[in-house]
Amino acid sequence: MFRGQYEHAIDGKGRTSFPARFREVLAQADETHVVLTTGLEPCLVAYPMSEWIAFEERLAELPQFDPSVAMLRRIYVSGAVECELDKVGRVVVPVQLRRHAELEREALWAGMGTHIELWAKERFAAMRSAVLDDPERRAAVGVRLAELGL
Repeated sequence: MFRGQYEHAIDGKGRTSFPARFREVLAQADETHVVLTTGLEPCLVAYPMSEWIAFEERLAELPQFDPSVAMLRRIYVSGAVECELDKVGRVVVPVQLRRHAELEREALWAGMGTHIELWAKERFAAMRSAVLDDPERRAAVGVRLAELGL
């Protein structure tokens, strides 16, 4: 499981370190590749290859003409890039994906359980603050989580 937040720089070639703890999780699962794709929010989403394949299989079972399913395919599948970690644990984030997430110099990897999100550091902080600093939004999240049984 991917947990925690890790800050890393992005160099001029679009390379950033994949967090060491996340590399350990991949190694335990005998994975060497991740699929990096555009998120529904202004971030990127990284899946180990086995999780990505399972996701695509679930998606293939859904009705292809459902507008929400079609949009998810357009955003997630068409934006997906298979990435291999280099010898020092870096991944190259393609330019079109960096543009989507507005990644420039400082990035934040956020563990999300079975997958990882990659955010521009400032954007992640602003998104978190927008919820945590607003009592109404925080309460709405709490109500929804209670509805889901959490």
